[in-house]
Amino acid sequence: MSASPEAAPDARSRILDAAAEAFMVTGFANTTIDDIADVLGATKGLVYYHFRSKFDIFLAVYEEAMRRVRDRVEPHATRTGSGKDRLVAMSVAHLLNLMEDLAFHHIVHQAVRGEVSTALKTRQRDALVALNQLRRDYEQLFHGVVVAGVDDGSLRAVDPSLATRTLLSSLNAVDMWYRKVEGQTAAEVDDLARRVVALLVGGLAA
Repeated sequence: MSASPEAAPDARSRILDAAAEAFMVTGFANTTIDDIADVLGATKGLVYYHFRSKFDIFLAVYEEAMRRVRDRVEPHATRTGSGKDRLVAMSVAHLLNLMEDLAFHHIVHQAVRGEVSTALKTRQRDALVALNQLRRDYEQLFHGVVVAGVDDGSLRAVDPSLATRTLLSSLNAVDMWYRKVEGQTAAEVDDLARRVVALLVGGLAA
């Protein structure tokens, strides 16, 4: 016998992709489970098989967004090279992840801006607190490399905390205007990311 659709290994992943898209288009408050099921092309029973509530789906999307971006960026934080070189590599990786997983980045930003206010159960509140800490830990990756760049002279003697938050805010703001154009190649996306980073990190370079 074949496995049921609910038990399919990729069902949960497909739900997260559909939910991220729905939350990005209509916002958390205006999105329903039916909307997510429509994007998924399945019944809402499949969604409820994996998640108890819309907010639980939001938390799962948030967690997946942080996992994807950290997996892509973290290796560059500890590689060899100057602080500036590592900061450039991290920033490019961050932007490429944003451009490829645009909907997931929107979810993180909705959480940061407090656009998901709802009556939370204790477990949900605790999960949100833990995810916000993951985001702060991610910011610390950049902060540490900025400090290293100031120390090795590849970056100007800037306030590391201010520089880190300004850089990440500017990188994340790309999601306000970037939309992948039909036919746009991976090489073109990579080139765009590098040009944006050159403008932003250039202002910090010694």
